[in-house]
Amino acid sequence: MGYKLIKNEKTARRGEFETVHGTVQTPAFMNVATCGAIKGAVSALDLKDIKCQVQLCNTYHLHLRPTDKVVHQMGGLHKFTGFDGPILTDSGGFQVFSLSSLRKIKEEGVEFSSHIDGHKIFMGPEESMQIQSNLASTIAMAFDECIENPAEYNYVKQSCDRTTRWLIRCKNEMQRLNSLDTTINKNQLLFGINQGSTYEDLRIAHMKEIAELDLDGYAIGGLAVGESTEDMYRIIEAVEPYMPKDKIRYLMGVGTPMNIVEGVRRGVDLFDCVMPSRNARHGHIFTWSGIMNLNNVKYVTDERPLDEQCDCPACCNFSRSYIRHLMKSGEMLGMRLAVMHNLYFYNTLMEKIRAALDNDEFEKLYLSLKGVIDKRI
Repeated sequence: MGYKLIKNEKTARRGEFETVHGTVQTPAFMNVATCGAIKGAVSALDLKDIKCQVQLCNTYHLHLRPTDKVVHQMGGLHKFTGFDGPILTDSGGFQVFSLSSLRKIKEEGVEFSSHIDGHKIFMGPEESMQIQSNLASTIAMAFDECIENPAEYNYVKQSCDRTTRWLIRCKNEMQRLNSLDTTINKNQLLFGINQGSTYEDLRIAHMKEIAELDLDGYAIGGLAVGESTEDMYRIIEAVEPYMPKDKIRYLMGVGTPMNIVEGVRRGVDLFDCVMPSRNARHGHIFTWSGIMNLNNVKYVTDERPLDEQCDCPACCNFSRSYIRHLMKSGEMLGMRLAVMHNLYFYNTLMEKIRAALDNDEFEKLYLSLKGVIDKRI
């Protein structure tokens, strides 16, 4: 199992990532199923129809509800959700970051309060690995501290050091868990996370440090959390030369369609973001001509599909007028069709990127998309 680099076009990479739950063609987008389902009434069975390769589930939310022990009792996330492809679980670190008013960070881990009922929770590297082992995901993310940008240099440096110490504890705990008879997925993979805010020297030093641990994959975390797009691209460019060439690379929580194309251009293999599903639920539709706001009155009697260049289930069967009507009427079907379209768009974008890399035409594709797919129409 592991990552195989097939070819490069400049820094952009075309590869395959083999796991115990199937092989992922990269670059790839991971569809975010926070609580075990994509918001908008999209099931694991639907994911096959929208070309999903990887499902991403949320460690923090599943730990609270229904609890990771229940998921373990039900046979792990694959049996629980019905998705048979690779599943990645985050570590809970980002949720701890987002609960900044409810947390207390110390060397052992983080104490915080549940956003549901306020009860006290402690999570450290060992606890995060235990929860993710119970969930039996294909890929577990290391427990880290995500810092909001901008951040003070000395604090970021201390945080990077702590994240490295936590990563070593995660690696040791995962090795222990994968050896237990009660573990469902004894081939669970571990990805480390690069941190360092927007400071290039800290990012590079941290990447060099964690690369020595020979993990299954490496993520760039702590971006798209307050910094400019230019800073995000600058940091990716600074870190990329120090990321192991023979390991898969993941840019966490990013982003718009063009963010993803720019990320691929800078050497990233995996992406995830709630944007396609969240925006869809509010009537913002991604198309090959740009971003459409379905709430606009001009679509009231528009007989065309959401995107005339799309063959997703929504576009093949329903009009803009009908889907807009459903959403305005509060009908769940409207959100479902919009979410399926947006996710299909993202997965088709990744298909186009892979095909372009296969044919040494990625730069041509990049130029054809730039200034088009992110514009408002």
